[in-house]
Amino acid sequence: MDGNRREYGMDLVKAVAVTGVVVTHVSANFGDGFGVPQWLQTQCWASPARMCVPLFLMCTGALQLPPERPMTLRKLWGRSLPRLAAAMYFWAMLYMVYGLVVSGQLSAAALWQGMKKVLLLDQEFHLYYLHIALLVYALLPLLRLLTVPKREAELWYALGIWFLLGIVYPTVRGFWPFTLLRGIPVQWMLNMAWAASGYALLGCALRRRPLPGAAAWGAFAGGLLLTYFGTWGLSAAAGSTVLTLQQGMSPGAAAMAAGAFSLCIRARAPRRGARFVQDLGRASFCIYLVHIFFVRVAMPLLLRLPVPRLVSIPVGTLAVLAPSFLVWLVLRRIPWVRRWLI
Repeated sequence: MDGNRREYGMDLVKAVAVTGVVVTHVSANFGDGFGVPQWLQTQCWASPARMCVPLFLMCTGALQLPPERPMTLRKLWGRSLPRLAAAMYFWAMLYMVYGLVVSGQLSAAALWQGMKKVLLLDQEFHLYYLHIALLVYALLPLLRLLTVPKREAELWYALGIWFLLGIVYPTVRGFWPFTLLRGIPVQWMLNMAWAASGYALLGCALRRRPLPGAAAWGAFAGGLLLTYFGTWGLSAAAGSTVLTLQQGMSPGAAAMAAGAFSLCIRARAPRRGARFVQDLGRASFCIYLVHIFFVRVAMPLLLRLPVPRLVSIPVGTLAVLAPSFLVWLVLRRIPWVRRWLI
């Protein structure tokens, strides 16, 4: 695979991932509970979108973990981590001030309390991804020990352990007979923040050797069926929405992400539209950071649309993606903003 095709594939992964982020937040804001007629339609969009965070983490691994890519602790701690932290704190502060303004609670005392919360990482919810990314980036030098030449067996062994303890075990922990476990065995499972590093390893492994076409489609389809029908079945049994199988660290999301990543990496750049995909990929971090502003503006209007969720969710996604993309087109022209904040 040549470098241009590969770069297009990575931008395509990022474009799919950020679209999934927007779909997830738009669909969640409709608030369709189980039993509401539109619920199954909402899940048609929400289920495939759940691979969005795994895809972003896989991009990090695919781009940062190859041994041929130079990485030093000085660069990591002097540039990469400070850039993430700067973006996180800047946008967290902006969301905090915005929330105080729109709620009519802006005051010196409220602003001081809000600043303290932001500094202590009590921030806008969707920025949790940056909290995870800081940890994953800090672990990159250790993860790279598994990606050096002639370590492929150890890499796949580590991925197997990760899948069992970071994906499968946390998912089944709430089901019998795993609910009977007590003591140390309960602590075997990886929590979400630490398990995120496994997706980085998976991204590096699949960029080297993506799943063949049939296997990739099979992984994506199998993961989607598990996520959609599993969520439906668990929710029907409980009488309310159960999102156990829609977590990013669940087997369905992992399978969808592995399949979609492989398909994107193998994709050929089309004659038309490739430039837009590449721009959307480059804009993905900025879109992730700013899109919640537009979700909050768009949702009151979307809730009034007398159309099925199969229509209103993609309409809402476009209504959020478009202005978020325009923000990137403006902010990228400011050098220090482009370098540190988006």
